[in-house]
Amino acid sequence: MEALLARHWWRRGLTLLTALLLPLSWLYGVLARRAARVEPQRAPRPVVVVGNLVAGGAGKTPTVIALVQALRAAGRHPGVISRGHGRRGDGTHEVQPGSVAAAVGDEPLLIRRRAGVPVFVGRDRVAAARALCAAHPEVDLLVADDGLQHAALARDVEIVVFDERGIGNGRLLPAGPLREPMPAAWPATRLVLYNAAAPSTAVRGTLALRRLGDAVPLAAWQAGRADGAQPLAALRGRPLVAVAGIASPERFFGMLEGAGLAIQRLPLPDHHPYATLPWPVGTADVVVTEKDAVKLDATACGATRVWVVGLDFALPEAFVAQVLRRLDTAP
Repeated sequence: MEALLARHWWRRGLTLLTALLLPLSWLYGVLARRAARVEPQRAPRPVVVVGNLVAGGAGKTPTVIALVQALRAAGRHPGVISRGHGRRGDGTHEVQPGSVAAAVGDEPLLIRRRAGVPVFVGRDRVAAARALCAAHPEVDLLVADDGLQHAALARDVEIVVFDERGIGNGRLLPAGPLREPMPAAWPATRLVLYNAAAPSTAVRGTLALRRLGDAVPLAAWQAGRADGAQPLAALRGRPLVAVAGIASPERFFGMLEGAGLAIQRLPLPDHHPYATLPWPVGTADVVVTEKDAVKLDATACGATRVWVVGLDFALPEAFVAQVLRRLDTAP
């Protein structure tokens, strides 16, 4: 059903299916407005929220990782809070490098391993922020992963991420991909970042520079090492199975092919749990995303060589400076 809806969301105008869903879309809008009528609570530190207006992935996690790395390079000490989508339970927990994705969520675990900063998950983002700051008093700002529609958390800067799909048909869920309506006017605290080669909406924003990293053996990647890492060019000419349990697997597949790799596509649902290995027995080489890698057991892959290929964002210096200026004036 999710895949069927997505095919209709990203078409121009309404289709028969999305037209039939319009009444539910109007109801969703009413409920979303009611949910937003809460008194925002301030966290102990200034907050940058990274999110998107559309359902599914538009590049939030790579943006969070790139932003945290840029803030650390600027001398700041960020921490990250997240809902931890797909995890068991709703309590507040600290994510450790050795945590299990099923307990803390695959994206928070990836952020913890890649960014190397404190990460807390919790359904109540304010409680997660307070717990993080109490446990790590050196943290001087917080980055909220996918918290744009979490109105209970006050924020000082919002970063809205769009990919090349833009806003699709411009309708609210479930008739379209929008989690909230496109605003008529954007507040000064809301910045737009495009995870695309060109802007995909009429809103002025900044382009993130994206590229695929080297292919790292799964066991080395999970140990935080780069032993045996290969440039993607070294995998050319091999029959590869490309696996992606992310919201937009075609973007990953297209970038692999753009790097000259011959792949057999194996798309999986977003947040796929990997209870069993999805590729055929005897497969020689498999390429996966980092979001998939945090859930795989390297010892269970047998003779299959599993390569982890990360998606790296580079944020322009002017964009990072803009974020810092807003943080410097935060309460």
